[in-house]
Amino acid sequence: MTSSCHHALKREKVFAHCQRKYFAVPMKIRLQKIIADAGLASRREAERWIEQGKVRVNGQVVTQLGSLADPAKDRLQVDGKPIPRGQEPAYVILNKPTSCLTTTNDDKRGRTTVMEFVRVVQARVFPVGRLDYNTQGLLLFTNDGILSKKLLDPRYGVKRTYKVKVSGIPNEKTLKRLARGVHLEDSQFKPIEARVQRASGKNCFLILTLTEGKNRHIKRVCEHIGHPVIKLQRTHFAGLDLTSLPLGACRFLSPKEIKTLKKLVAKEPDPIKVRRKKRA
Repeated sequence: MTSSCHHALKREKVFAHCQRKYFAVPMKIRLQKIIADAGLASRREAERWIEQGKVRVNGQVVTQLGSLADPAKDRLQVDGKPIPRGQEPAYVILNKPTSCLTTTNDDKRGRTTVMEFVRVVQARVFPVGRLDYNTQGLLLFTNDGILSKKLLDPRYGVKRTYKVKVSGIPNEKTLKRLARGVHLEDSQFKPIEARVQRASGKNCFLILTLTEGKNRHIKRVCEHIGHPVIKLQRTHFAGLDLTSLPLGACRFLSPKEIKTLKKLVAKEPDPIKVRRKKRA
């Protein structure tokens, strides 16, 4: 680079910095990102709220996904309540009990939700992913929308481990089928690390480790290989575990745990390669 080009580039950077610092340039951001960053919900759930007409911008209902707003100037509401403007990031894990819904909304049928177990947390947090109604175990909560999205993105390969009681005892051949990945009519599941922990009469406990989480993932896969799930518990997620955490209890992550969590998804994943069909 020549000296003149170098000085010209430096002037452009200084000018851009001055614009950001001294001029009030409106920052338009997608509504679902504003809601997620405020710790009200995950970005996916925020999108559902928008489509359901629960979000207002300056008094007007907005249902179009991708709509933009300026969180510093616009009046933003969800269900008639103002969206808080920024808060300290919070990271909490819960040892979720069974018979409990993973949702931030009150259940119309009056069933218990996971939010009832994290009321001691003053910050408004939301669950990262979900566990089924009758699944117990480790569930992470945060108001860090960016981190949440990355942890759930299968491209990052974040590991989650489950202790699964199944009907029958799968043989080595069946476990190798899981290791190769399972293909169903409507879904394709990535390889699953599987081992038998111990037998329990005619049944057994499996330890399964996945790098993605789909709806009823383990139950569908286990049913497909002929060993239906009897009991399901998540024991690990993204390097976190349930050590010394009683069922139904929650705790904040330590600074070391938060640092490790962010390090897991610090590097951008490789783009997904799309296979093109060969022309005949």
